[in-house]
Amino acid sequence: MTRPTLTQATGPAHTRILGLGGVRGENLVPNDDLVGPIDSSDEWIRQRTGIVTRSRAGAGTDVLDLAEAAARQALDHAGLTGADIDAVIVSTVTYFHQTPAAAAIIADRIGATPAAAFDISAACAGYCYGIGQADALVRSGAARNVLVIGAEKMSEFVDPADRTISFLLGDGAGAVVIGPSDTPGIGPTVWGSDGSQAQAIRQTHSWIATRDEAAGWPTLRQEGQSVFKWAVWQMAPVAQKALDAAGITADELDAFIPHQANNRIIDQMVKTLKLPDSVVVARDIVDTGNTSAASIPLATERLLREGQVSSGALALQIGFGAGLVYAAQVVVLP
Repeated sequence: MTRPTLTQATGPAHTRILGLGGVRGENLVPNDDLVGPIDSSDEWIRQRTGIVTRSRAGAGTDVLDLAEAAARQALDHAGLTGADIDAVIVSTVTYFHQTPAAAAIIADRIGATPAAAFDISAACAGYCYGIGQADALVRSGAARNVLVIGAEKMSEFVDPADRTISFLLGDGAGAVVIGPSDTPGIGPTVWGSDGSQAQAIRQTHSWIATRDEAAGWPTLRQEGQSVFKWAVWQMAPVAQKALDAAGITADELDAFIPHQANNRIIDQMVKTLKLPDSVVVARDIVDTGNTSAASIPLATERLLREGQVSSGALALQIGFGAGLVYAAQVVVLP
């Protein structure tokens, strides 16, 4: 008996970003509002991180609200509606429900039902992970248009007295629509992880400890020096691999959009990659703070909105954070 041959879906050869959206928490929190509990100063925070103020959402705004607002902007920019979306991917580590996924709620809110919907947990690399997955889904023929959202309300996990990470964090969401393209618009994704350093950025304790009343609400901590060294010395080579995989040289780039973790990390990466002065470097961290999975799309939105780069520009983006996880790719800006 002859076995039947399966039909396997195939899609377009190329993809690109069709539309982009970004929203920040509605409250601007300057350094002076945070320095008391950590016995610090505005000058200390600026010197160590470059942050002057950060965006944080009010009590009435949750991570779903941020994600939905960014998604609607991205759809409008792409000239699409929710009905045109075949899959929704939300990267977040600050959604309070283990299930159902935030993506399913967002898909319903924007009218994308019955789109496939799922969340990913890759912290500050989550947006770039989502781009890699969306690119693969479209090129495989599994979807035509994919909505990728990075959304975080980091302020819900802040201990005001913590000197390791609390003063870095902000709230926001960024979203893009990925769809088919006649020409390459998203380079190969270079990604990976190093779970041996899982303690470098972590939640203080598990939800089990909270459930059993052995501990209070969990917050975030990081081993600052370890993270700094890892990001500075190991992430620049990853970024270079993404350039090489895309067939692009540093002097052909228009923009460098790294995760907005720390201005000193960004400075060292620019130096190590030997980026020319002609490359615009995203510095959204200065007044938005570190918004984890939202930071790269928010930084991209700012560059385009302020006219620092234009549509069609080539940008190298790289995310890195808790896990430790990382991902990078070169993209054509919408």
